[in-house]
Amino acid sequence: MKNNTLIFIDLYQIKYEDAFNYQESLFQNAVKNKLINSPKNIPHHLLFCEHFPVFTLGKSGKMENLLLSEIALKQKNIDFFRTNRGGDITFHGLGQLTIYPIFDLEKLEISLREYIFKLEEFIIQFIQKYNIKGERIENAAGVWIEKLRKICAIGIKSSRMITMHGLGFNINTDLNYFSFINPCGFEDKSSCSIASETKKNIDFDVLKKEILHDFLIFFGLELV
Repeated sequence: MKNNTLIFIDLYQIKYEDAFNYQESLFQNAVKNKLINSPKNIPHHLLFCEHFPVFTLGKSGKMENLLLSEIALKQKNIDFFRTNRGGDITFHGLGQLTIYPIFDLEKLEISLREYIFKLEEFIIQFIQKYNIKGERIENAAGVWIEKLRKICAIGIKSSRMITMHGLGFNINTDLNYFSFINPCGFEDKSSCSIASETKKNIDFDVLKKEILHDFLIFFGLELV
């Protein structure tokens, strides 16, 4: 049975570890309820937030893609966190909209592969509003500009078809932070943002409302 009800929560500016613990609790609760009760009416969750500067390393990530020492990280006031999503290393910071869907893909009637494709497609369609042409590249989840600059990173964890983690969408992000890593393990590619592509500062609050509105329509969801 398809379930399209959703609880939306804006965590605003928050440390990565605190947001991780919060979404992990939602994720584990969803998995537990599915195993024990097989409920059909429990809503999905969607979290928005901005993180204070942090580099996160995925399960398959390599430490050599972090180009700063532990001392340098502390000097620059950047956190580091080993996390349980897929993918390599990425950056989260202020001016980036981080989106965490805790979805039951079985209720949405899509596979994990289809889900990642749909997340990419959503961003590709959304940035067209800003006259930005996004695209995919082979074997690298996320949305890219001219196959060289990543505007949105995607990393997912899934268990029992329940998802956590999600998207790091660069809006007004300070892109200098990406020079301290090989983003997603690539040495020959860089990162960009809506602001860097349009040469304009973006109204973050207005954009969040637009993203939420479009996201609900795109995935066929309704707020509880």
